[in-house]
Amino acid sequence: MHSGQASRPPGRLARWVARWSPTTRRHFRLGMLFIAPWTIGFLAFTLYPMLASLYFSFTEYRFRGTSQWIGLGNYRQLFQDDLFWTALGNTAYMVVIGVPLLLIFSFICAVLLNLKVRGQSFYRVVYFLPSIVPVVASTMLWLWILNPNSGILNSFLGIFGLHGPNWFHDPAWSKPALILLGLWGTGGTIVIYLSGLQDVPVSLLESAELDGASWLQRLWHITIPMVSPITLFNLITGVIGMFQYFSQAYVFGAAVATVGNAIGAPLNSTLFYSVYLYQNGFIFLKMGYASAMAWILFFIILGCTVLLLRFTENITYYAG
Repeated sequence: MHSGQASRPPGRLARWVARWSPTTRRHFRLGMLFIAPWTIGFLAFTLYPMLASLYFSFTEYRFRGTSQWIGLGNYRQLFQDDLFWTALGNTAYMVVIGVPLLLIFSFICAVLLNLKVRGQSFYRVVYFLPSIVPVVASTMLWLWILNPNSGILNSFLGIFGLHGPNWFHDPAWSKPALILLGLWGTGGTIVIYLSGLQDVPVSLLESAELDGASWLQRLWHITIPMVSPITLFNLITGVIGMFQYFSQAYVFGAAVATVGNAIGAPLNSTLFYSVYLYQNGFIFLKMGYASAMAWILFFIILGCTVLLLRFTENITYYAG
C-alpha cells in the first residue's frame, strides 16, 4: 500500500555515491577504516577541546560543581587587566623584533653553509645540533652563559674592557637574552632555507655572473627573490610559534626569581601571553578566563597570518 506522500528525491551526494562501482565502494570503506584512528583522535583530542574551551570562555568555570554562564564577562575583564596588556606587549616585542632577527640570522647561516667548502657537511651538522637539544637543557645552558658574574659572555666582553649587562635581573635585557637563546637554536629554519637555496637555478646565477654582477648583487636580485616563498613560510610559522612562546620564558623566570612567584621575572618582563594564560588556567584555576585568552590569541594569530599573506602576495615569487 503506497503512502500519499511523495518520496523525497535522492540528494546530489547520494546520486554520486550510487554511481560508484563495487570496487570504488570497497576502496572507500577501506580508506575510511584506515583513517578512523586519526578521525577519532581529531574529534576527541582536537575538535572537542576546542569547542569545550569556546564554551568555557563564556563561563566562570569551576572544577567542582556547575559552571556559571557569564557571557562576555571574561572578555571584558581581560581588556581591563593590566597584566593582559603587559603579556601582549612582551609577546609583540618578540614577534616584531625577535622573528625578523631569527629569519635574517638563519638566512645568513644558510647562505654560508651553502658555499662549496671543505667540511661542508660537518658545519651543517654543527649548526643543526643545537635545535635538537631539549628546551629546558638549552635554557639552563644559556642561563650559565649569560650569568652576569661568572658567565662566558660577560667574561669575554670584559677582555675588551666592556661591562656586560645584567641579563638576569634587568628587565631591559631579559627579552634580548631570550632572543639570543632563540638565535642559537635556529637549526630547523636554517635547514629549510638550505633546501630553498638548492632550488635556485644555477643558470640564472651563472648568467648574472657573466654579465658582471657581484656576489652581493646576485644574492640580492636573484637568490633572495627566489627563496621568498621559503621566507614567507618561515615568517608565518615563526610568528605563530612566537605568539605561543612559553617553555624558555617559564624556565628563565623560574631560574631568575629567588622569592615569590617565578612567572614573569624580572618585573614581568618575561610574562608572555602563553605564560600568563598558563598562570590563569593552571595556577589560579581560572579556566574560563584562560579559555577566553586562548580564543583571543587564536584570532590574533589568524589576523596576523591573513595580513602577512595579503601584504606579501605581490613580493613573493612562485615559479610557474
